[in-house]
Amino acid sequence: MSKEIGNETRGVLIRNLQGETVFSSGVAAEPEVMDALSTAWTGYESAQAPTFCLLTVGSRRFSVVVFRSREAVAALVLEPGDEDLLLELMMSADFAEDVLRHFLTNPYEAFVLVDREGVIRFISDVHKRFFSLDKNASIGRHVTKVLENTRLHTVAESGTAEIGHVHSTFGKNRIVVRKPIHAVDDKVVGAIGQLMFDTPDDLRSLNAEVGRLRSEVDFYKRELRSIQNKTYGLSQIVGSSSAIQRLKENILKVARLDVPVLIAGESGTGKELVAHAIHQMSARHEKSMVTVNAAAMPATLVESELFGYEPGAFTGAGKKARKGKFEQADGGTLFFDEIGDMPVETQVKLLRVLQDGTFERLGGNGIERSDFRFISASHRDFASMIDTGAFRLDLFYRVSAVTLHIPSLRDRAEDIPELVECGLQAFAQRHGVDRKHVTREALDFLKSRPWPGNVRQLMHAVEHAAIFSESDEIGTETFRSLTRAPGVGQSGKSGEPPVPATVREVQSRVEEELIRKNMERYAGNKRRVAAELGISRSYLYKRLAEMGLK
Repeated sequence: MSKEIGNETRGVLIRNLQGETVFSSGVAAEPEVMDALSTAWTGYESAQAPTFCLLTVGSRRFSVVVFRSREAVAALVLEPGDEDLLLELMMSADFAEDVLRHFLTNPYEAFVLVDREGVIRFISDVHKRFFSLDKNASIGRHVTKVLENTRLHTVAESGTAEIGHVHSTFGKNRIVVRKPIHAVDDKVVGAIGQLMFDTPDDLRSLNAEVGRLRSEVDFYKRELRSIQNKTYGLSQIVGSSSAIQRLKENILKVARLDVPVLIAGESGTGKELVAHAIHQMSARHEKSMVTVNAAAMPATLVESELFGYEPGAFTGAGKKARKGKFEQADGGTLFFDEIGDMPVETQVKLLRVLQDGTFERLGGNGIERSDFRFISASHRDFASMIDTGAFRLDLFYRVSAVTLHIPSLRDRAEDIPELVECGLQAFAQRHGVDRKHVTREALDFLKSRPWPGNVRQLMHAVEHAAIFSESDEIGTETFRSLTRAPGVGQSGKSGEPPVPATVREVQSRVEEELIRKNMERYAGNKRRVAAELGISRSYLYKRLAEMGLK
C-alpha cells in the first residue's frame, strides 16, 4: 500500500469510546462516507481484533479495517484498486483465512519464498518436512545455505521461471517449479519454489496417462465425427440397383404422410436406416426418434420401460418420476424394432396406446397423452404368425397401414461394390488410417456369395479385411475365409452333398459368429460390441445367454 493515508482514495476515522469523532481525513471525512460508517459502526467498539468489512456508498465501494484500543476505535477506509486484491479477498470471504491456509499447507501449492537477494523469508511446514529443514534456523539465511542444488536465487535475480525441473537433494529427485514474484510495478521482488511431483516416476506415470487419454479422445473425436456425418437421410441407404431405387421412391412417398409404417426384411438389410430416413424426412424431424427393441425387452420391465413410473411405484423404483418410451417420443417418432418377436401380452398393451394415444404411468392416477408417429420393423412372416396366434391380427392392421419391403443383399448384388467402398471409407475415417481398396476379382467374388447375413455380414467382412490385409489392396483370398458362416456349405458324410440350412439358421449362425469375434476383439466390452454390430445391449445380452456366454 504505497499511497499515503489521507489522499483522495484513502481515509481514517477515529472516534472515542463515547462515539464522538476526534479525527477524520481523506474519504472518511466525506459526509456520506462518515454517515455510512456511523451506521456500520455498531458492534465494532467491542472487537478485540481488527475487523474487516465492505462498505457501499452510492456507486462506490470501500474496504474498511476497524481497530480498537483502550481509548478509541479507528477505521481505515480504502477505495480498492488492483493492488488491494488481497485485502478485498480477506474482506469479501469470511473463509479467506482458510483459503490462504490451503495454499500454505497443500503439498503441491505450498512454497519456499525468497526475496530479491535470495534470502529465505518463508518456508511452509510441508517443505520443512520434505527437505528435513529446521524452519526457524532457515529464515533469514541465503537459500543456497539451506537447500542443496537450489536455483531459487537465480530465478529471483533473472525473473525467468523454471517449470518442471528436477531438483536433487538428500539423494532424492523431485520435480519442482520455480517462479518469480512481481510487484504492482512489475519489478521482481522475490521467487517461490513449489513441488510438482514427489518423484520423476509420478511425472512418467502422468505422461503415460495423458498419452492414453489423448489416444482415447482422438478415437472418440473420430467416432463423433462419424456420428455427426450421418444425416440418416436417403444418402445413408447405399445402392443404385433398381430394387433400392424403388425403395427410396417409396420412402419419399410415405415419409411426409403421418401414418404407421411397417418395414419388412431379413436381418441385416438395414431396416433401422430406413426408419431413420422416414423420420428425418417427416414433419417430425426436429423431435427425437425413440427406438425400442421389442425382442430384447424383458416381460417384467415392459410397463416401466414403455409407460414410465411414479416415485415408489414398485420395489426398486427411483425417487424421481421417470418417463417411458411413449412420453419420450411425444411429438416425434417411436420405432419398434423386431416387433414380430414381441410377446402377445405386450402386444395387447401396445395396441391400447396406439388406438387413442393415452396411457397411465405405473403408480400414477392421471391419464397421460403422447402424440407420436409409429414405425416398426421385423423379419418375421406375419401371415403364419397370425395363423398360429403368435401375433394379433388387430395389431397387425394397426401397425401396417403402409408396408415397405427391404430387398436382401443377394437380390441386389450389383450394389456390393458401392457398399464395399462406403464401408472402407467409413473404416478409414473412424480409425484415422489410410483407405484401402478391393481388387476387381475380389469384388466379383463378393458378388457371387449368398450373404445370408445381408449388408451387416458384408460390412463385417469388409472391416475384418481392412484390419488384417497386409497391403493397401485387398484381394480375394482375404475375403474367402470371412464369407463362410459356421456350418454353411459344409458337407455331411464323405462324398455327400452339402447339408442344406434354412435362411433363419444361417442368419443365426452368422450372428453368433459376429458376436463371438467382436466379443473377443473388444475384450468383452458389450457396449462397444453392440455399437459395432448395430444392435441394442439388451438384445446382445439375450443372444449371449442363448449362446451360453456370460
